[in-house]
Amino acid sequence: MTQLKDLRVKIFADGADIAGMRDMYKTGYISGFTTNPTLMKNAGVKDYESFAREIASEIKEFPLSFEVFADDFSDMARQAKKIGKWGKNIYVKIPVTNTQAKSSEELIRELSLEGLKLNITAILTLDQVKRSIDALADGASAYVSLFAGRIADTGVDPCPIMIETAKICKEKPGNVESLWASTRELYNIFQADSCGADIITVTNDILKKLPLIGKDLAELSLDTVKMFRDDALKLGYVL
Repeated sequence: MTQLKDLRVKIFADGADIAGMRDMYKTGYISGFTTNPTLMKNAGVKDYESFAREIASEIKEFPLSFEVFADDFSDMARQAKKIGKWGKNIYVKIPVTNTQAKSSEELIRELSLEGLKLNITAILTLDQVKRSIDALADGASAYVSLFAGRIADTGVDPCPIMIETAKICKEKPGNVESLWASTRELYNIFQADSCGADIITVTNDILKKLPLIGKDLAELSLDTVKMFRDDALKLGYVL
């Protein structure tokens, strides 16, 4: 198996726990950070702006993605411009549609041409990929985030769509990078790399499994047997 050092894909840490983000910042293998309102909710973040500004004040050399949460496009634009002022390394996450299934492409085009760095999120179809990339043409640096994990959750192999997404991004002028999002397991990092994705976002709980890369499977099997045995003993089970 390919080792971590041999991967071409950039790994972004995905989460909203400040302590965990600080830990990942120190590892040396993280190239950026992403979050979203659901991750922030799960992490107990109460004040969006205070959280984002604290992270932006500490992490300046890596890309940071923060998401708008308005549903009206004019309010999305207002939020995006506000978020974009918090740091030169900030990418504003814009959902590919609003909750009424109306495409965000005109807003994306407008903000991108104004110079805002964008991360187009919640993309699951190739049509959404193409329309987003077209809207980003000639604009600022951007990411198109294909939610490969959610595609796989439906029983569909996300790799063909990811391969095509990466191909289209590489054929364009170069301001747009392809991103594998909603990672489900460590192996997805290697899949994203083989698909030609530029970036993959990975949650901290999965990143903690990185030391397992290359581990002998027989040894891992024994570790698993010992874990089951130890847990049964700790619980005092008897039969």
